[in-house]
Amino acid sequence: MARIAGVNVPSGKPVGVALTYIYGIGRTKASQICTQVGIDWGRRVNELGEDEVQRIRELIDGDFKVEGDLRREVAMNIKRVMDLGCYRGLRHRKGLPVRGQRTHTNARTRKGPAKPIAGKKK
Repeated sequence: MARIAGVNVPSGKPVGVALTYIYGIGRTKASQICTQVGIDWGRRVNELGEDEVQRIRELIDGDFKVEGDLRREVAMNIKRVMDLGCYRGLRHRKGLPVRGQRTHTNARTRKGPAKPIAGKKK
């Protein structure tokens, strides 16, 4: 298992897919990293040499904001809108959908499991 940006990247998977295990790197950024380093997207992680893994590490550390730094920045952005008391901040505070989705039905991911209302019998 290669360790990149503080994450154990699975060794049996292709490099492009394995890089997506790092928070902040999706398929597009993974393919950009592969082309910049000069590694085929489909090569397996266990086939890479130590120098290739080192080049990937250096590129990610230098050019991308990933893992802890990115998580901290996202959390600070959410905290900022909550402290401002704007509409988005209030929605975050109440645990409701933030981006205009309907809540009459659905929205169970944000609202949590349905709570039965007492005294509502036919």
